[in-house]
Amino acid sequence: MQRRYLGLTAAVAALGMTATLAGCGGTGSDDVTLKLVAADYGTGEANKSDTYWDGIARSFEASHPGIKVDVTVYPWTDVDRKVAEMVKAGDAPDIAQIGAYADYAKAGKLYSADQMLSIPTQANFLPKLAEAGRYSRVQYGLPFVASTRLLFYNKDLFRQAGLKAPQTWTDIAADAAVLKQRGVTYPFALPLGQEESQAETLMWLLSGGGGYTDDVGSYNIDSAENIKTFDWLKSNLVDKGLVGPVAPGKLDRAKAFAAFSKGDVGMLNGHPTLMEKAQKQGVDVGMVQLPGPDGPTTGSMGVADWIMGFKEGGHRVEAGKFFDFMFSDKNVIEFADKYDMLPVTDSASAAMEDDAKFKPLHKFLATLPDAEFYPFGKTSWAAASESIKENIGKAVEPGANPESVLERIAQESTAAESAE
Repeated sequence: MQRRYLGLTAAVAALGMTATLAGCGGTGSDDVTLKLVAADYGTGEANKSDTYWDGIARSFEASHPGIKVDVTVYPWTDVDRKVAEMVKAGDAPDIAQIGAYADYAKAGKLYSADQMLSIPTQANFLPKLAEAGRYSRVQYGLPFVASTRLLFYNKDLFRQAGLKAPQTWTDIAADAAVLKQRGVTYPFALPLGQEESQAETLMWLLSGGGGYTDDVGSYNIDSAENIKTFDWLKSNLVDKGLVGPVAPGKLDRAKAFAAFSKGDVGMLNGHPTLMEKAQKQGVDVGMVQLPGPDGPTTGSMGVADWIMGFKEGGHRVEAGKFFDFMFSDKNVIEFADKYDMLPVTDSASAAMEDDAKFKPLHKFLATLPDAEFYPFGKTSWAAASESIKENIGKAVEPGANPESVLERIAQESTAAESAE
């Protein structure tokens, strides 16, 4: 990974060492309790996120007398709703670590990044992630953790079939045909069910030279490039029976990942957590950059979760101090390592890249600086995402016209954007 942003300039570093923002409004009064609500990334009691947050809170309190941190952790299925209920009731947390920030930024309920963070902390975010955290060109969403996607393939199945790792779409189709002949259940798993089909869709659109938005940030889901991508998927994978026994529109990501971990999938798009799970179950995992029509793509799809500071409690300075503490390399790497995710800061990314312990993540780290993210800064993205999840599987059904399905999604997304 090229460290284009590794290390701050001497001038910025010198400024940042003394910049505390204490003079930018608000007070640093003692005896403050910060209310923090966070999501649980664990899969059971053994790795619940409560342990991480308790350690962060107690360490912060020890070095910041007079500031307490009260943490509540909810499952991902509940956390966004819980925070929304708190905000509606006039009892917003001081800090929330959730899935989206744009609605709260639009409503004027959040502090901007530059109102809270020291200069080194704000400058250390990977630029693509800082950009994804902006609403109306101002950063309100602080990236908390990230992941990218690569094409996964089962090395054993490929070796047995005499195949090499795919580099192009043509390779994917040809390899899938061979794997089907050899009895592989899912030659290429294409999960376009409702669980997370907005991610699978974006991966394919990006590899085909398209995406969800154009150069000025407006939705263009029915662009010529996107239509061509889904025409290819339908004609070359789905219609030829190369995607397995479950129709893509009925296949959720979790089921596809579980099948890969059992050795029943030849290829699929995956993220770091799947890598570890599959390896633990004995799958020899190969990973390559997402193939494109003419060769490997240069970027990847990125996913990020967010943390933010609410204005309601008036604890801007204290929240800023907590964020400066939380975004240290040690704390960022600890969380990323615990849950097989990627760090959101340049210095932590560089540290993981230099550490052999994290070698399995290096391919993912290399794609993060150039990753493309969902249009998080649009309050219409939630509606657009729902339209994608509801409709995209229909684009590859027998007899379907991908163009008409993409046009419907585009119309619904643009209508939601117009209502912002």
